[in-house]
This record gives sequence, structure tokens and C-alpha cells, in this order.
Amino acid sequence: MRQLLVFGERGDAEEVAETLGEWFPGLGVPRVVRETLAGEDDAEDAQWLVVVDGLDEQALGKVDELVERYEGWREPE
Repeated sequence: MRQLLVFGERGDAEEVAETLGEWFPGLGVPRVVRETLAGEDDAEDAQWLVVVDGLDEQALGKVDELVERYEGWREPE
């Protein structure tokens, strides 16, 4: 199942993506994408997403701990 890791800062998303690429080399480095919220006038309010696929429940627990350190959250897609 695809997971979206959501962050307010681009740098946080990029660091998490790099860390996940190191932890789970079989997945490669996850994509980092910018998501503007519908109706947002200010591009500064955009969120940064790290898109990951193929993680099991044990791996997701580890991912959740990492995401919380960067004040982000995980949403299944």
C-alpha cells in the first residue's frame, strides 16, 4: 500500500526520503513532491510529501517514529 509522509518543510521531506532510502535500499530513494492545498493563495503553505510503497507493518512503525521526529505525519493513500 502506498503511504504519504507529510511535512511542512522541504528540507525535512528530503532528509526523511534520504534516510528511508538508506534504511530500505530495495525501495530506492522515495519521491519528494510538493502538494498545494486546494484554494491556497499562498504557495508558502504548500506541504511536502514523501511517497513510499511496499513497506510492511513493522517497517511502518519505524517510519512513524522517524516522521514524528520531523513533525510530520503518515497518511495511507
